[in-house]
Amino acid sequence: MSDPTPTDPTPNLEEAPRSGSTGKFVAMGLVVAAVAGGAAYLGLRSAPEMPPAVVEAPKVEDAGAPAAPATPEASLPESDGRVRELASRMSEAEELSKWLQEKDLVRRVTAAVNNVAAGDSPRMVLGFLRPAEAFQVVEAKDKTLTIDPKSHARYDLVARVVDTFDAQVAGSMYRDLKPLIDQAHREIAPPGQAFDSTFSRAIHHLLLVPVPEGALEVRPHGGFYVYVSPELEGLSAAQKHLLRMGPQNIRLIQAKLRELQTALGLPPVAARE
Repeated sequence: MSDPTPTDPTPNLEEAPRSGSTGKFVAMGLVVAAVAGGAAYLGLRSAPEMPPAVVEAPKVEDAGAPAAPATPEASLPESDGRVRELASRMSEAEELSKWLQEKDLVRRVTAAVNNVAAGDSPRMVLGFLRPAEAFQVVEAKDKTLTIDPKSHARYDLVARVVDTFDAQVAGSMYRDLKPLIDQAHREIAPPGQAFDSTFSRAIHHLLLVPVPEGALEVRPHGGFYVYVSPELEGLSAAQKHLLRMGPQNIRLIQAKLRELQTALGLPPVAARE
């Protein structure tokens, strides 16, 4: 095969060499947002539910006494331990517990969802999911380059783990976590923009990714590879990351996103034909 960068034989599509891990980022950023974030909020509710209190006559307060301080918002980073504990209920996959050893999980996945909704790569916040294997291509006798199936196989593990997630449990957790996830979302979103809207747009964006039939042809461009198909090359960075996971994994991820969309009660969006 021709090598556009002799010092690194496997430059990735649209990315610097050996950074082609963001198919994982997309999948986990969306699905774990319900898993990790929901578990975090449930973890903060460790005290048992109490029966309704009896309403008493209001007490006369001293006008000169200082007002009681407002209850501070929950600490997002401090919720990580409980996130890991409760997220295990979503799936028994050992890999999930490894991925959840990072810090500030709720803020990370919220930012990832926001990135995907905008069509951007979420690798900066979910870089811990980077695969060890390099991106590879296959050169035919006519010098045509196509993506090696081994490159798609790098994402088989994450697709299998995501496929084990219980979307109904995720939906229940997500509904409980709203104050916490909204707190993280307010840090990065425009004023007045609800996370439900951002999440729905992110899922919609990935459901528009076509499932390719046959090998995907690429060509070297500088230090990278780009898709030969104008339609595929015109996809957003987030969509290309999912596309790079390969047909089988795309189907698994998109099916799980539809399940999650229904479980969360988000507005349904038809997938691209």
